[in-house]
Amino acid sequence: MSDVASLADGQWQWSGWLTPKGRVLALFTVLRHTSERLDLIVLDEDAEALATSLKRFVFRSKVAVEVRSDLQASGSLSAPKQAQAAHAAIDADVIELDFGSATQARTLILGAPGTATYDAAQHTRWRVCDLAHGLPRLDAGQREQWTPQQLSLERLRAFSVSKGCYPGQEIIARTHFLGQAKRGAVALRGVEGALPGQDVGSADGHSLGRLASVAGDLALAVLPIERAESGLQVNGCPVVETPLLEGLAR
Repeated sequence: MSDVASLADGQWQWSGWLTPKGRVLALFTVLRHTSERLDLIVLDEDAEALATSLKRFVFRSKVAVEVRSDLQASGSLSAPKQAQAAHAAIDADVIELDFGSATQARTLILGAPGTATYDAAQHTRWRVCDLAHGLPRLDAGQREQWTPQQLSLERLRAFSVSKGCYPGQEIIARTHFLGQAKRGAVALRGVEGALPGQDVGSADGHSLGRLASVAGDLALAVLPIERAESGLQVNGCPVVETPLLEGLAR
């Protein structure tokens, strides 16, 4: 759903794959490795399933779609050595991406399987950082539920309304040009123990929307853009709306 043709070699952007009705199936980064190769780094969707979907659109083009099972992704809450913003550092089959912002340095490395180990606490910090900057992490139950505008993905420049056709493009463009986006992403603190899909209500008990992503005590909820100034609650407990951070757009 992004304008891949705008990328120079070594540049990347946020993107995604939609249903014909404009609902988000998968979110990923698109890296133009070379003029002949694009790398998709899939956040939460099954890579094999996404590859199968993409292959349906190859037709007679000389394009091969394959899943790299020989690479390991590892993250670090520290600054990259060479990558900066949308410019990746590529050395043979090792790719370094700058996933950070002014408030949180982060580096993603793709390379041959090594000695990196899983750290649950650091993994949660990484996902909290994603949500704090407005990058949804959608589990299986939240796929095909939201349009890019409802997830406020324009903040990440993750979709285009002017490029050629793609599944869901007509609905996305119509919503954009007619100004019909009535819901957007809101960050909520104090949701420890809540689950994606649960209702977000007003202080008087009326349902306003649902949680789309949860990490730690932070959630991204889809709520009306225009709503009364009143308290919000999840599972009957008060939650606090917090401004989304900037700096993750590419």
